[in-house]
Amino acid sequence: MAQSVWGYDSDNGPERWHENYPLAKGDKQSPIEINSKDVQHDSSLAPWHASYDPGAAKTILNNGRTCRVVFDDTFDRSVLRGGPLTGAYRLRQLHLHWGSSDDHGSEHVIDGVKYAAELHMVHWNPKHGNFAGALKQPDGVAVVGIFLKVGKTPKPEMKRILEEIDNIKTKGKEAPFQHFDPSILFPKSRDYWTYHGSFTTPPCEECITWILLREPIEVSSDQMAKLRSLSKNSENEPVNPLVDNWRPPQPVKGRVVRASFK
Repeated sequence: MAQSVWGYDSDNGPERWHENYPLAKGDKQSPIEINSKDVQHDSSLAPWHASYDPGAAKTILNNGRTCRVVFDDTFDRSVLRGGPLTGAYRLRQLHLHWGSSDDHGSEHVIDGVKYAAELHMVHWNPKHGNFAGALKQPDGVAVVGIFLKVGKTPKPEMKRILEEIDNIKTKGKEAPFQHFDPSILFPKSRDYWTYHGSFTTPPCEECITWILLREPIEVSSDQMAKLRSLSKNSENEPVNPLVDNWRPPQPVKGRVVRASFK
Protein backbone atom coordinates (compact mmCIF):
# COMPACT_ATOMS: atom_id res chain seq x y z
CA MET A 1 0.00 0.00 0.00
CA ALA A 2 1.64 3.21 -1.19
CA GLN A 3 1.96 5.97 1.38
CA SER A 4 -0.20 8.51 -0.38
CA VAL A 5 -3.08 6.38 -1.51
CA TRP A 6 -4.93 5.35 1.62
CA GLY A 7 -8.65 5.16 1.10
CA TYR A 8 -11.71 3.11 1.93
CA ASP A 9 -11.44 0.19 -0.50
CA SER A 10 -10.43 -3.31 0.52
CA ASP A 11 -6.87 -2.87 -0.75
CA ASN A 12 -6.17 0.46 0.99
CA GLY A 13 -8.96 0.76 3.58
CA PRO A 14 -9.10 1.09 7.37
CA GLU A 15 -8.01 -2.51 7.98
CA ARG A 16 -4.68 -1.74 6.29
CA TRP A 17 -3.96 1.84 7.35
CA HIS A 18 -1.66 0.68 10.15
CA GLU A 19 0.80 -0.72 7.58
CA ASN A 20 1.81 2.84 6.67
CA TYR A 21 0.43 4.69 9.67
CA PRO A 22 1.30 2.69 12.81
CA LEU A 23 -0.62 5.16 15.00
CA ALA A 24 -3.80 3.66 13.57
CA LYS A 25 -3.24 0.82 16.06
CA GLY A 26 -2.82 3.22 18.99
CA ASP A 27 -4.65 3.21 22.33
CA LYS A 28 -6.76 6.32 21.76
CA GLN A 29 -8.21 5.78 18.31
CA SER A 30 -11.50 7.09 16.93
CA PRO A 31 -14.30 6.60 16.20
CA ILE A 32 -15.73 4.43 18.98
CA GLU A 33 -19.07 2.92 19.82
CA ILE A 34 -20.71 4.75 22.71
CA ASN A 35 -22.84 2.65 25.05
CA SER A 36 -25.08 4.69 27.32
CA LYS A 37 -24.60 2.23 30.18
CA ASP A 38 -20.84 2.90 30.23
CA VAL A 39 -21.07 6.69 29.95
CA GLN A 40 -20.38 8.80 33.03
CA HIS A 41 -22.46 11.92 33.58
CA ASP A 42 -20.08 14.71 34.60
CA SER A 43 -21.92 17.65 36.16
CA SER A 44 -18.76 19.76 35.98
CA LEU A 45 -18.81 19.74 32.16
CA ALA A 46 -19.62 23.26 31.02
CA PRO A 47 -21.80 24.16 28.04
CA TRP A 48 -19.81 24.78 24.85
CA HIS A 49 -20.31 27.75 22.58
CA ALA A 50 -19.16 28.69 19.12
CA SER A 51 -18.83 32.17 17.71
CA TYR A 52 -18.34 31.85 13.99
CA ASP A 53 -17.72 34.63 11.47
CA PRO A 54 -19.62 33.81 8.25
CA GLY A 55 -16.94 35.74 6.37
CA ALA A 56 -14.34 33.13 7.32
CA ALA A 57 -15.72 30.53 4.89
CA LYS A 58 -13.45 30.22 1.85
CA THR A 59 -13.86 27.19 -0.38
CA ILE A 60 -15.57 23.84 -0.76
CA LEU A 61 -13.70 20.94 -2.28
CA ASN A 62 -13.85 17.28 -3.24
CA ASN A 63 -10.50 15.67 -2.41
CA GLY A 64 -11.61 12.21 -3.49
CA ARG A 65 -12.20 11.13 0.12
CA THR A 66 -14.73 13.65 1.41
CA CYS A 67 -16.45 16.94 0.78
CA ARG A 68 -14.73 19.66 2.79
CA VAL A 69 -15.44 23.31 3.53
CA VAL A 70 -12.32 25.33 4.41
CA PHE A 71 -12.27 28.39 6.68
CA ASP A 72 -9.75 31.16 7.29
CA ASP A 73 -7.96 30.30 10.54
CA THR A 74 -5.16 32.86 10.47
CA PHE A 75 -6.62 34.57 13.54
CA ASP A 76 -9.36 33.99 16.12
CA ARG A 77 -12.32 34.85 13.92
CA SER A 78 -14.34 31.62 14.26
CA VAL A 79 -13.82 29.93 17.59
CA LEU A 80 -15.16 27.19 19.82
CA ARG A 81 -14.84 27.41 23.58
CA GLY A 82 -16.27 25.99 26.77
CA GLY A 83 -17.40 22.41 27.28
CA PRO A 84 -14.38 20.23 28.08
CA LEU A 85 -12.00 22.76 26.47
CA THR A 86 -9.58 25.23 27.98
CA GLY A 87 -9.20 28.34 25.84
CA ALA A 88 -10.50 29.07 22.35
CA TYR A 89 -10.05 26.70 19.41
CA ARG A 90 -10.12 28.01 15.82
CA LEU A 91 -12.36 26.51 13.17
CA ARG A 92 -10.25 25.20 10.27
CA GLN A 93 -12.55 22.97 8.21
CA LEU A 94 -15.66 20.85 8.23
CA HIS A 95 -16.19 17.64 6.31
CA LEU A 96 -18.55 14.68 6.13
CA HIS A 97 -18.51 10.90 6.27
CA TRP A 98 -21.41 8.98 4.74
CA GLY A 99 -22.61 5.57 3.61
CA SER A 100 -23.79 3.94 0.41
CA SER A 101 -27.35 3.84 1.79
CA ASP A 102 -29.33 5.69 4.45
CA ASP A 103 -28.90 3.01 7.15
CA HIS A 104 -25.18 3.56 7.76
CA GLY A 105 -22.42 6.06 7.19
CA SER A 106 -21.65 7.63 10.57
CA GLU A 107 -18.31 6.83 12.18
CA HIS A 108 -19.40 6.92 15.81
CA VAL A 109 -22.08 4.42 16.74
CA ILE A 110 -24.50 5.17 19.60
CA ASP A 111 -25.98 2.14 21.40
CA GLY A 112 -25.75 0.16 18.18
CA VAL A 113 -27.33 2.93 16.08
CA LYS A 114 -25.60 4.08 12.92
CA TYR A 115 -26.67 7.33 11.30
CA ALA A 116 -26.70 8.15 7.58
CA ALA A 117 -23.76 10.53 7.92
CA GLU A 118 -21.52 12.34 10.38
CA LEU A 119 -20.32 15.92 10.09
CA HIS A 120 -16.98 16.89 11.67
CA MET A 121 -16.10 20.48 12.51
CA VAL A 122 -12.35 20.57 13.08
CA HIS A 123 -10.87 23.21 15.41
CA TRP A 124 -7.28 23.64 16.63
CA ASN A 125 -5.65 25.22 19.64
CA PRO A 126 -3.63 28.30 18.59
CA LYS A 127 -1.45 28.10 21.69
CA HIS A 128 0.49 25.45 19.75
CA GLY A 129 1.49 27.96 17.07
CA ASN A 130 0.04 26.37 13.95
CA PHE A 131 -2.11 23.44 12.88
CA ALA A 132 0.89 21.14 12.36
CA GLY A 133 2.07 21.92 15.88
CA ALA A 134 -1.38 21.27 17.32
CA LEU A 135 -1.42 17.79 15.77
CA LYS A 136 1.47 16.82 18.04
CA GLN A 137 -0.29 17.79 21.30
CA PRO A 138 -2.95 15.88 23.23
CA ASP A 139 -5.02 19.08 23.58
CA GLY A 140 -4.27 20.25 20.05
CA VAL A 141 -7.56 19.69 18.28
CA ALA A 142 -11.28 19.75 19.13
CA VAL A 143 -13.84 18.21 16.81
CA VAL A 144 -17.57 18.77 17.07
CA GLY A 145 -19.34 15.72 15.64
CA ILE A 146 -22.93 16.04 14.39
CA PHE A 147 -25.01 13.09 13.25
CA LEU A 148 -27.20 13.33 10.17
CA LYS A 149 -30.32 11.23 10.11
CA VAL A 150 -32.73 10.77 7.28
CA GLY A 151 -36.18 12.06 8.06
CA LYS A 152 -39.38 13.45 6.61
CA THR A 153 -38.72 17.05 7.61
CA PRO A 154 -35.17 17.88 6.58
CA LYS A 155 -33.81 21.05 8.07
CA PRO A 156 -32.62 23.56 5.47
CA GLU A 157 -29.14 23.82 7.03
CA MET A 158 -27.37 21.34 4.77
CA LYS A 159 -28.89 22.87 1.67
CA ARG A 160 -26.14 25.43 1.11
CA ILE A 161 -23.40 22.77 1.11
CA LEU A 162 -25.38 20.43 -1.11
CA GLU A 163 -26.17 23.19 -3.62
CA GLU A 164 -22.45 23.35 -4.37
CA ILE A 165 -22.06 19.62 -5.01
CA ASP A 166 -22.55 19.99 -8.76
CA ASN A 167 -19.52 22.29 -8.89
CA ILE A 168 -17.22 19.78 -7.18
CA LYS A 169 -18.46 16.53 -8.73
CA THR A 170 -15.01 15.05 -9.27
CA LYS A 171 -11.81 14.65 -7.26
CA GLY A 172 -9.66 17.77 -7.14
CA LYS A 173 -12.51 20.19 -7.85
CA GLU A 174 -12.76 23.25 -5.64
CA ALA A 175 -15.30 26.09 -5.66
CA PRO A 176 -15.61 29.38 -3.78
CA PHE A 177 -17.84 29.04 -0.72
CA GLN A 178 -18.41 32.40 0.89
CA HIS A 179 -20.57 33.88 3.62
CA PHE A 180 -21.52 30.69 5.41
CA ASP A 181 -22.24 30.45 9.12
CA PRO A 182 -21.59 26.84 10.12
CA SER A 183 -23.40 27.30 13.43
CA ILE A 184 -26.68 26.82 11.52
CA LEU A 185 -25.68 23.14 11.41
CA PHE A 186 -25.96 22.74 15.18
CA PRO A 187 -29.03 20.92 16.51
CA LYS A 188 -31.26 22.64 19.08
CA SER A 189 -29.87 20.69 22.01
CA ARG A 190 -26.34 21.38 23.19
CA ASP A 191 -26.07 18.03 25.02
CA TYR A 192 -22.85 16.20 24.22
CA TRP A 193 -20.58 13.26 24.93
CA THR A 194 -16.86 13.87 25.18
CA TYR A 195 -13.77 11.66 25.14
CA HIS A 196 -10.13 11.78 24.04
CA GLY A 197 -9.42 10.24 20.67
CA SER A 198 -7.89 10.62 17.24
CA PHE A 199 -8.44 11.71 13.70
CA THR A 200 -10.46 9.07 11.87
CA THR A 201 -8.20 9.36 8.80
CA PRO A 202 -4.47 8.68 8.46
CA PRO A 203 -2.12 9.39 10.09
CA CYS A 204 -4.74 9.10 12.90
CA GLU A 205 -3.03 11.48 15.33
CA GLU A 206 -4.29 11.13 18.91
CA CYS A 207 -4.78 14.82 19.59
CA ILE A 208 -8.54 15.22 19.60
CA THR A 209 -11.02 16.21 22.27
CA TRP A 210 -14.26 14.95 20.77
CA ILE A 211 -17.53 16.81 21.42
CA LEU A 212 -20.24 14.56 19.99
CA LEU A 213 -23.68 16.12 19.92
CA ARG A 214 -26.45 13.86 21.15
CA GLU A 215 -29.22 15.25 18.94
CA PRO A 216 -28.89 14.54 15.21
CA ILE A 217 -29.92 16.98 12.48
CA GLU A 218 -32.31 15.82 9.77
CA VAL A 219 -31.63 15.53 6.07
CA SER A 220 -33.77 14.10 3.30
CA SER A 221 -33.05 10.95 1.36
CA ASP A 222 -32.63 13.16 -1.72
CA GLN A 223 -29.99 15.23 0.06
CA MET A 224 -28.06 12.07 0.95
CA ALA A 225 -28.32 10.89 -2.66
CA LYS A 226 -26.80 14.20 -3.73
CA LEU A 227 -23.79 13.58 -1.47
CA ARG A 228 -23.40 10.12 -3.01
CA SER A 229 -23.31 11.65 -6.49
CA LEU A 230 -19.76 12.88 -5.83
CA SER A 231 -17.03 10.93 -7.58
CA LYS A 232 -13.80 9.74 -5.98
CA ASN A 233 -12.13 9.86 -9.41
CA SER A 234 -10.85 12.82 -11.39
CA GLU A 235 -12.72 14.45 -14.26
CA ASN A 236 -11.07 12.42 -17.03
CA GLU A 237 -11.63 9.07 -15.27
CA PRO A 238 -14.75 6.89 -15.07
CA VAL A 239 -17.23 7.97 -12.38
CA ASN A 240 -16.60 6.06 -9.17
CA PRO A 241 -19.10 7.13 -6.51
CA LEU A 242 -17.64 8.54 -3.32
CA VAL A 243 -19.49 6.50 -0.67
CA ASP A 244 -18.71 4.60 2.53
CA ASN A 245 -15.89 6.95 3.49
CA TRP A 246 -16.18 6.04 7.18
CA ARG A 247 -13.84 4.25 9.55
CA PRO A 248 -15.42 1.54 11.72
CA PRO A 249 -15.37 1.86 15.54
CA GLN A 250 -12.02 1.26 17.22
CA PRO A 251 -11.25 -0.38 20.61
CA VAL A 252 -12.11 1.88 23.55
CA LYS A 253 -9.18 0.55 25.61
CA GLY A 254 -10.29 1.81 29.00
CA ARG A 255 -11.17 5.34 27.98
CA VAL A 256 -14.12 6.92 29.76
CA VAL A 257 -16.81 8.73 27.79
CA ARG A 258 -18.35 11.60 29.76
CA ALA A 259 -21.77 13.11 29.14
CA SER A 260 -22.92 16.66 29.80
CA PHE A 261 -26.46 15.32 30.37
CA LYS A 262 -28.13 12.67 32.50
